[in-house]
Amino acid sequence: MGLEEFKDRNIGVQNYITVQDDNYPKTNGEVFKQIVKRSLKGELFTGLKITFNMMREALFKGKMHTVQYPAEKLPIGPRYRAVHKLLALLESGENRCIGCGLCEKICISNCIKMDTKIDENSRKEVLEYTINMGRCIFCGYCAEVCPELAIVHGGRYENASEQRAHFALKEDLLTPLDKLHLQKEYEGFGAVSPDADEKIQKTPLQY
Repeated sequence: MGLEEFKDRNIGVQNYITVQDDNYPKTNGEVFKQIVKRSLKGELFTGLKITFNMMREALFKGKMHTVQYPAEKLPIGPRYRAVHKLLALLESGENRCIGCGLCEKICISNCIKMDTKIDENSRKEVLEYTINMGRCIFCGYCAEVCPELAIVHGGRYENASEQRAHFALKEDLLTPLDKLHLQKEYEGFGAVSPDADEKIQKTPLQY
C-alpha cells in the first residue's frame, strides 16, 4: 500500500467476511442433546483429570502452585521501581546523600523535600529528607540523576496506610545498620567498585 492509498483508505468498503452461525439449539431437546454430546466427548473429564492431578500433587506431594500471600511473596526484580531507599556507605554507615538537591529539582511530581545546612567542617549536611509517597509516581528520575547513588528504588512495594503522615518518613528509607551488609550495590557514580578491597592501602597508623 502506497502513501496516498494509506491516506485515502476507507475501512468501510473493505471486503469483510460475515460469519453467521445458525447451529444454536432452539428447543430444550436440542439443548439436552448438545450437553450430552459435549459431555461424552471427554473434554469435561479431561479437564477434571488435570484438576484432580494438580490437587493431589498439592495435598500429598507438597507441590503447591498457589503463593500463600502474605506469608509467601514472589521475588521482585533488582530494578523494580518500588519504595525508595537511601543507601549508606559500607565503610562508615553514613548516608551517601551529599545534599546536592538534584533529586528535588528533577522530581516532576514535586514530592521530594530536602533541608540542608553547612556544618562546622564547611561541608553540606542533610538535616531532613522526605518523600511524599502519596504524590510519588515512581518514575525513577531521582535515582537516575543522583551522582552518589544515594537514593535507589527498593523492592518494598507494600506502602498502604490509613494516615498521610506515613507517606513521608525518612526513617523508612534508610538502611538499618544491622542490615548494612545486605545492601545491594548498583553500578554508577558513587558505587563501590568490584576491586575496592585491592585498592585499599595500609596506612602507617594501622595496628
